[in-house]
Amino acid sequence: MNKKKIINDPVYGFISIPSVLVYDLISHPYFQRLRYIKQLGMTHLVYPGALHTRFHHALGAMHLMGLAVEVLRGKGHSISPAEEEAACIAILLHDIGHGPFSHALEHTLVQGVHHEQVSMCLMKQLNETFGGQLDMAIEIFTGRYDKRFLHQLISGQLDLDRMDYLNRDSFFTGVSEGVISFDRIIKMFNVVDDGLVIEEKGIYSIEKFLIARRLMYWQVYLHKTVIAGEQMLINTLRRAKELASGGTSLFASPALAHFLDQQIGKTAFFESPEHLDQFVQLDDQDIHAAIKVWASHADPVLSALCRMLTRRELFKVEITGSAPSPGRVEDLQQRTASVFRTSEADAGYFVYTNTVENRAYNATIENVNILMKNNEVIDIAKASDLSNLESLDRTVTKHILCYPRGI
Repeated sequence: MNKKKIINDPVYGFISIPSVLVYDLISHPYFQRLRYIKQLGMTHLVYPGALHTRFHHALGAMHLMGLAVEVLRGKGHSISPAEEEAACIAILLHDIGHGPFSHALEHTLVQGVHHEQVSMCLMKQLNETFGGQLDMAIEIFTGRYDKRFLHQLISGQLDLDRMDYLNRDSFFTGVSEGVISFDRIIKMFNVVDDGLVIEEKGIYSIEKFLIARRLMYWQVYLHKTVIAGEQMLINTLRRAKELASGGTSLFASPALAHFLDQQIGKTAFFESPEHLDQFVQLDDQDIHAAIKVWASHADPVLSALCRMLTRRELFKVEITGSAPSPGRVEDLQQRTASVFRTSEADAGYFVYTNTVENRAYNATIENVNILMKNNEVIDIAKASDLSNLESLDRTVTKHILCYPRGI
């Protein structure tokens, strides 16, 4: 069977599957599940085109890795065919542990279990299935491989994961502020002392990349209507789990019921293979189907939340620089309890506060280093003549207040 396939990607054009092993990994059920998990969760409620999946994104990131390896080889850096394949596999599988509506799931059904940890667990299982052929990919993924720059291409300030999702999310949402010169940035890649650097000629493309990331967070990922949809979904799953744990019968697929009926923490999740087996059966369709049925459930809180979600009757969201006053929150909860004929405690499912953060560049974790023409390596914030670039290395925290419209 010919496994050297090409895929027509709307962002990059034709993407090649580089090896038989990569083809077999893409064909595996663990990876095929990503076809049914949207990349941007509830963002389609604001940008109708944002229906692309994590399957798209993983293939795109793998394609960019191939381009990056080609550039670095052309500049005299030794990367063997085995290392190239391993790096492509590592970034292909970097999101394989995402659950449906990732962050909603992490906050409700499986608390304290992050998708990176699940990805690592699934990569180890795949490595057993494929007879140890993923050993090097796992070393690169975890940063234990002796060529550090390969790990930086997967997880770093300028990793190919971010490069693809900014480009792809901008394409499908239509938000042009997220468009970046990914090809220009990749062509400016170089390696100094085993670390990834950007040649001085690429400094303006990096400035645009960092600013685009900041703008995309405020305009897309942290858009207040997106926040409203995600918070409503989180509260819906919280309520469903509360009811199921108390013995209430709820419609759910077997995999979803597994997590609704049990309190599964981080330790228990990784100790029992059963939990992981059920997790890989979950995708967006399980959640969508349940919400449609729960909209007519006898519980007034669960049914109201589900009806509002399916009809796009989303909460009003206020985003401010300071926390809302406790008096105002209490007043909104009392009025909501009266309108929805529920207790003030249950009104907390409809009126709640939270915080969101945006940090485009985090120099405390890892710098974006610029290779100057005199071969000196300096941080982007010092190399750039943009006066506001240092401000991107600062966490901006904003407070949100959600409540039903008309209250």
